[in-house]
Amino acid sequence: MSLIGKIDNNHLPAHVAIIMDGNGRWAKTRGLSRGEGHREGISSIRKMVEAASKIAIPYLTLYAFSTENWNRPAEEVNGLMNLMVYAISEETSELKKNNVRIQSIGDRDRLPDHARNALDECIRETENSTGLTLIIALSYSSKWEIARATRHITNDVVNGVLRKEDINEEILGEYLTTRGIPDPDLLIRTGGEQRISNFLLWQCAYAEFYFTETFWPDFGEEEFYAAILDFQGRERRFGKTSEQVDFDSK
Repeated sequence: MSLIGKIDNNHLPAHVAIIMDGNGRWAKTRGLSRGEGHREGISSIRKMVEAASKIAIPYLTLYAFSTENWNRPAEEVNGLMNLMVYAISEETSELKKNNVRIQSIGDRDRLPDHARNALDECIRETENSTGLTLIIALSYSSKWEIARATRHITNDVVNGVLRKEDINEEILGEYLTTRGIPDPDLLIRTGGEQRISNFLLWQCAYAEFYFTETFWPDFGEEEFYAAILDFQGRERRFGKTSEQVDFDSK
């Protein structure tokens, strides 16, 4: 019996973010190349999109490629970019059919032209979809994002667009690449590591963390539902006491 039947549809996270880790180690345990692991990881992306859509999760963000990943061997980076272009091109029509909208966050200027063009085409093709919003974090890091926001805020203060006295948490949030997107309620990391690796540091200030030993290629629909159920069993206080949370929920 699927775990989906145990999920409380009235207590779903509005935004789930996933650090997809373990492709290389999954491949190594099977005597395969890292590239094979990344290819298998594409299948898990498809499964997550289907699972999130089934239970009507509004936003799903996947950490596909960090700015630090540019430091990997050139052969692996090129392979990842080519795989991404292939996956996006192959999946665009299916995403559109399933009412999934694609967005992206990250330093797009560093992407090769063919990767950026494929991503832009997918974003255009799905822009009118009204179901799940799938956000691809590509060439992204939180430190890069915050530094970028700081530069833009500084420029606007210098040019008289913004007063320094007006800068607060809400204003800074408007300068992040996630502007208009709710902060993640749940952050999942596969592969056994227990850190968030420069991913949505600002946005995950009050996210619930879920770490699993399962490698990303093995992380399927039921594993996703298990994470949702774990989230639903937690008390989210946001700095309040348990008594205050109980009172507010009445």
